[in-house]
Amino acid sequence: MPSPAKLLHDQPIAQRIDALLSLSKQHAEHFCSPGAWLARQRYMAQHPTSIVVMKCMDGRIHIPHATRTPLGIITPFRNLGGIFDLGWPYLGELLTEAVIDAAKSGHATLMLITYHFSSGHQARGCAGFDCDTEAAKAHAYAIAKQAGQLFGSDHQQVYPLVCGFETDSDALIIHGPQGDVLDIRDWLGHCEEALDARLASLCPDMPKEIQKDLLPLLEGNLAHVSALHGVKRELDIEHREWVICIGRGFDFLHLPNTALIIGPYGPDLAEPIGTAAAIIDANMQAGRIPDDGFMLLASTPYQHSGVDRARAELKSRFLSDFAEHVIQREHPSLAKKMRRHTAVVHWPTRRLDSLD
Repeated sequence: MPSPAKLLHDQPIAQRIDALLSLSKQHAEHFCSPGAWLARQRYMAQHPTSIVVMKCMDGRIHIPHATRTPLGIITPFRNLGGIFDLGWPYLGELLTEAVIDAAKSGHATLMLITYHFSSGHQARGCAGFDCDTEAAKAHAYAIAKQAGQLFGSDHQQVYPLVCGFETDSDALIIHGPQGDVLDIRDWLGHCEEALDARLASLCPDMPKEIQKDLLPLLEGNLAHVSALHGVKRELDIEHREWVICIGRGFDFLHLPNTALIIGPYGPDLAEPIGTAAAIIDANMQAGRIPDDGFMLLASTPYQHSGVDRARAELKSRFLSDFAEHVIQREHPSLAKKMRRHTAVVHWPTRRLDSLD
């Protein structure tokens, strides 16, 4: 049977958009449920380290799902190819703000800097690096170096950790500072209790409280990978994206090969928007998706009503207008098939509110 994501790609554009917005609503309802709320409160009381993850927009890289961590614990930063530069003003401000908020509460920050690859087929790797895993890994190390420059090279307050994600198995590969690795796939069938000692030897410079709070992610990933072991999976090799997302607040979007997500971080948004449009156009030309339309979704999160929401609305409208202008200029024929949807996200509830 085809996966739900694959079935979605074959529907008329109006049905695809309705299904995507329905998925967002379901995500918010689950996030706000009593059980999910209590799970977050209990988890944060037991594991107070702030966790941020730098990752690709690829829907297969769903760290909370792959580590069995409650939604809302891990703060994501997503961009095409997982390409970031901490010198980018807006990105640096957001990241620094998250670190300072944690520090004021007496907590350290674990910064997971991810790259992804497929062990089964190179073509299932990261398209942002032309499926060159070594290039993606080198970029992750470059971000880690910048994090040391920004937050301290002793890594006592912010610990940057390069982390591979093998998409065929959903396994994490932790890279230690001396070049050693902890590959969760090597622990299948072995006792998870030994992970604690292995992590301590792999990252001897990691503060004990951060080790303690990283360990549940590794244990959860081992349980997740073990449950998938031997199960036939739809690996979604083929590009079938039909949504361009620009902005932030797309936590609900973890369908493989569905959306191209462009974070509003870099100094040049036009280039990734043009690249995303070219991918959508190629998907239509090759018949991988219907040519009846594609979705442009702009979103900005906000915390409070009043000025904070008003600013989010202005920002979303700007991003939507900007993206439309780029697509009309560079892909005029494709632009005629565009379905714009502009929204804001109430971050405490993850509710997506349409502005259209």
